[in-house]
Amino acid sequence: MPGNGTVTRSTLRQQIADALRDEVLAGRLRPGRAFTVKEIAEQYGVSATPVREALVDLSAQGILEADQHRGFRVPEYSLADYRYMIEARNLVTDGMFQALAAGHPAFAAPAEDARTAATLATVRRRGEEAQRAATAGDLTVLIGYDLRFWRELGALFGNPYLGDFLHRLRVQAWVCAVQHLRRLPTLRGRLWAGHTELVEALARRDTETARTTVAAANAHSLALLEDLSDS
Repeated sequence: MPGNGTVTRSTLRQQIADALRDEVLAGRLRPGRAFTVKEIAEQYGVSATPVREALVDLSAQGILEADQHRGFRVPEYSLADYRYMIEARNLVTDGMFQALAAGHPAFAAPAEDARTAATLATVRRRGEEAQRAATAGDLTVLIGYDLRFWRELGALFGNPYLGDFLHRLRVQAWVCAVQHLRRLPTLRGRLWAGHTELVEALARRDTETARTTVAAANAHSLALLEDLSDS
């Protein structure tokens, strides 16, 4: 049937994009690493079309960038880039917290709304897993839970465009951060681990504590990358 080929190609495209994104976030595809559509297609044993589509998708997300001469490559982000990403994220999260303080209808008080309470419970579990990974210094696991944590937290505000934008910023920031963090022999005890504090603050609608918690997370990660850049 005609529809089956479309679904298969779309699914394959997403699978390739997910696999390459994970390779970049794990630090196995190093900054500056260039590759062609043909190279990736041969690696995965698939045709060029879904690979090209996957690479274009990742370029649009800032995970890869198009290289006029070599096809695609992993971007080499600087510390200044990371600062700009943090600033952009702050603008988004601050808007979310302002909406919460103003009584945004999509984010009902957990005691009054079963959906909000259930979502916060799920986000809290993601946060607990992220904290465990951060404490253990397991960067790959931390990134996975951190992205899910913020994805589900952003969904509480009922604006899919805001959630997608924030997710993209967080992925880009992690792509930038891992390029520096992977240089450390161990990350145990070095990573920020305050996810559940943020959930508890939002459950109480305590936007000031939420802002302070996010600011502490940003300051912690920025200071760590600055130390690595100076060393």
